[in-house]
Amino acid sequence: MQPRTPNWRTSSYTETQNCVEVADNDLTMVMVRDTKARGRGTIQVHRTTWAAFVEYARRRKR
Repeated sequence: MQPRTPNWRTSSYTETQNCVEVADNDLTMVMVRDTKARGRGTIQVHRTTWAAFVEYARRRKR
């Protein structure tokens, strides 16, 4: 099976380009990169790990 081309997006909460971008169109992995340094590499995490991180961040924001 061929890997999917990442579909990069920024958070809807971002008002500037000083953020991270996320590509979550793969069925098993989520990719994260720095918006200001796109060529410096990416971090790949399992979808379950990403979901736990997002839930943690939502709880901390309240």
